[in-house]
Amino acid sequence: MKKVIVACGSGVATSQTVASKVDRILKEHGVKVNVEAVDIKSLEQHIRTSDAYVAITKPNKEYDIPTFNGIAFLTGMGMDEETEKLIKALQ
Repeated sequence: MKKVIVACGSGVATSQTVASKVDRILKEHGVKVNVEAVDIKSLEQHIRTSDAYVAITKPNKEYDIPTFNGIAFLTGMGMDEETEKLIKALQ
């Protein structure tokens, strides 16, 4: 099963909200995935075992996995485009 991580500063409020939304959207599109919210401090350890990263804050560096705009899922602005890109990356 594919794994998507969502990271914010604390790994609690914002990342949990976005992770739940991403999980629901992907499942509605028939994508079998495990979506996990993490804090930014543990991102490096989680990124190695993940297929995609949904970033709440602008990443300081580039990763070897596709990275997506988490603010789009939080606000709804640009969410359809990010959803489409995320689905393609997980296929």
